[in-house]
Amino acid sequence: MIHSNIGNIGHLLLIISFVTSLVATFGYFKATQSKDLAIAADWRKFSRWAFYIHAAAVVGVASSLFVIIYNHYFEYHYAYSHSSLALPLQYMISCYWEGQEGSFLLWIFWQAVLGIVLINTNKTWEAPLMTIFSLVQAFLCSMILGVVLPLLDFKIGSSPFLLLREAQPDLPVWKIKPDFIPVDGRGLNPLLQNYWMVIHPPTLFLGFATTLIPFAYLMAGLWKKQYREWIRPALPWALFSGGILGVGILMGAYWAYETLNFGGYWNWDPVENASLVPWLVLVAAIHTMIAYKSSQTALKASIILVIATFILVLYSTFLNRSGVLGNASVHSFTDLGLSGQLLIYIFTFLIIAVALSIFRWKEIPSDEKETSAYSKEFWIFMGATVLCLSSFQIIFTTSIPVYNKVAEVFGFVSNIALPADQVAHYTKFQVWAFVLVAMLSGFGQYFWWGRFKKETIAKAIVSPLLIALVLTALVVNFAKVYNITYAIVLFAGFFALVTNGSILTSIVKGNYKLSGGAVTHIGMALMLMGIMFSSGYSKVVSLNNSGFAISNKEEAFTKDDNKENKENLPLWIGQPAKMKDYMLTYKGRRLEVRGVKGYFDRKDFDIIEGDFHAIALKNVERDGKKLFSKGDTVTVEPENVYYEIEFRQPDGKVFSLYPRWQINPKMGTAISPDLTHSFKSDIYSYVSLDPKLATQTGDEKEWSKTENFVAAVGDTLFLNDYVAILSKVERVLEGVEGVQLGENDAAVKAHFKVIGKEFQSYEITPIFIIKDGMIATPSVESEETGLRIRFTNIDPKTGKFGFGVNTTQRDLIILKALEKPYINVLWIGSIVLAIGFAMATARRAREFRLMRDKGLS
Repeated sequence: MIHSNIGNIGHLLLIISFVTSLVATFGYFKATQSKDLAIAADWRKFSRWAFYIHAAAVVGVASSLFVIIYNHYFEYHYAYSHSSLALPLQYMISCYWEGQEGSFLLWIFWQAVLGIVLINTNKTWEAPLMTIFSLVQAFLCSMILGVVLPLLDFKIGSSPFLLLREAQPDLPVWKIKPDFIPVDGRGLNPLLQNYWMVIHPPTLFLGFATTLIPFAYLMAGLWKKQYREWIRPALPWALFSGGILGVGILMGAYWAYETLNFGGYWNWDPVENASLVPWLVLVAAIHTMIAYKSSQTALKASIILVIATFILVLYSTFLNRSGVLGNASVHSFTDLGLSGQLLIYIFTFLIIAVALSIFRWKEIPSDEKETSAYSKEFWIFMGATVLCLSSFQIIFTTSIPVYNKVAEVFGFVSNIALPADQVAHYTKFQVWAFVLVAMLSGFGQYFWWGRFKKETIAKAIVSPLLIALVLTALVVNFAKVYNITYAIVLFAGFFALVTNGSILTSIVKGNYKLSGGAVTHIGMALMLMGIMFSSGYSKVVSLNNSGFAISNKEEAFTKDDNKENKENLPLWIGQPAKMKDYMLTYKGRRLEVRGVKGYFDRKDFDIIEGDFHAIALKNVERDGKKLFSKGDTVTVEPENVYYEIEFRQPDGKVFSLYPRWQINPKMGTAISPDLTHSFKSDIYSYVSLDPKLATQTGDEKEWSKTENFVAAVGDTLFLNDYVAILSKVERVLEGVEGVQLGENDAAVKAHFKVIGKEFQSYEITPIFIIKDGMIATPSVESEETGLRIRFTNIDPKTGKFGFGVNTTQRDLIILKALEKPYINVLWIGSIVLAIGFAMATARRAREFRLMRDKGLS
């Protein structure tokens, strides 16, 4: 049965949300134009209710889409394209914003919430502010409206409530079965099946949504000729936006570090860059806004940067969603035909902002005094300039695909390529930009708090410079930082730490609430040093000294003296191998059972093909507690193959890592690392190759032909590069698992002690069973040795026993591991940065509330 009602309700609410946002825009505009206070108040009240209805409709739209995803209504294109029956609840939430329509809806939702907050916290600015705010909301709603204008043959937006047959009308199945509903959906991209994808997108889109608020205050200020006043209410929101957007970007970086296997957290991917650039410009805007609020300087710079921030958010949306980066980034969306709308969106607000600024430019107050190189404003402006130059270098290169498209529109052929080595291209400029930012943060804070005076600057600067030099020299010596660029980065980081730390100490003694800036700068300095160490001194530790050649082709192994051979460590199951200071042992493939923590041996379960369940083949226990009985059916994640790798440290401590392969037949293979953390370094490990899964042989093994042996107790056999000693043969008295022995039945067990080249010892115990006059000789397999032994014969006259032996390639995986020194300094710095933004936001919000309560805002 097709559940058409929920989709119809959702689409109706979507239309209502679009219409009410336009109504609120018109009503608030009329409120700003009316000179009669009573009429203006009526228009504000009317518009307020229109926006409330809009917000309620948005919640209804969001709820309708989630009902479709949660209930697996695969007749809807969105549910079919992004979800599946296998997904647990948290990943159904991720499905919500995997698609373009869902992520737009998330953005709309946050702006609806923020609009209600603004209406109820700042009545003075409500009408002009919400005119701009509601108009932006109308544009966003139009992106998912999904309405076709028949006369113009023009589609406005792409609806998330399209049925599959409406989205893909040319499929042959509709002719055969018009009411066809897929049994299952395509599922969620394997890379997004991570808990960070549940919280990273909402945080990032909240950051995008909040950039509208300073922009809306600015437009309202220019419109109503309140050129100075807009900064006071906009500044707390700018700080909040900077903190949230920064945290969202860092969440994405940690997701990449934990989920992807490129060996890091930032790859200068165009989509990554598109979110970073608005944040950098926003940080520059925050500094100029603070400078103006303190000393009436940099007002015009603040106007330009606030406009640039919002327009860059829109531009990043265009880059991500127009399909222009389709061949340049794995993160970009495909084009849903929204490119034209996105361009209209960008140019509408760009034209409005630029035109209004130009029209008011002569009336905007200029700086009241000339900025001196010895003033705090000068150093803030210098820092903002460096951030803008950094942003320009990033966005200029990132936009290369756009230049090519523009050239095509005008009939030219442009094949400008993005840099082959993106990391090197961006880093060679950005490292120096952030060295300057770190140094300027130290100088700026000293000038801001009066530590530097024109007359005493030389004396005052000596102490922080000397302390930074000494600390740098110590680290260079003990950490062996012999690269001159990295030494300069260290010095800049220590200088920022020393200066901001000194300021922080003195502020805390007075009023800790004023210390947000110093805390933020300390976090930035820690991040800079953490990035330097973890990226500049990252090294491969999975060195292959085994003599085993590893091909860079999945289908074969060849003797080729190349980088792949040197940097990938072969691990045979059960056979220890040395890596750096650890002794590694590959323990086998594991699976996860939904709702139960930890991992289980895949051999203990029979995974049902094409289902998300498995049957326990034996009683499964953990820590002496039985979790599953033989024959129990459990829910599993069949696509996920985890590899248990035991790490044994020199001090005897043992821990295990579980890197993952996800074999998704619809979306390919995704490889994810696992990490061990310490303050000094992380060990970042992933399985670069699993020959069995790479060749799609699955659990099927190719066994050799059976070779028969006759041996007496104490005899030695040479099997598959192992020495096997028949140590004893005994009668089984306690019974055999799965076989009930009667009085006239018997079972005999042989014990083979199998010894490897490095004297690892394994035991294989085949059994000979006589039951009801019938003989059973089940084979016993040892993964660690690649042996399968069957107890075939007992000769009581000679005291000898017969065995059938098969051999196979021992289970093997190839491990790649990198050491990331002091990467936790980066993550600690990120947390400190976020705390600093929160403190600064709280302080400026308190100041605004005090002024508002006094009737001054």
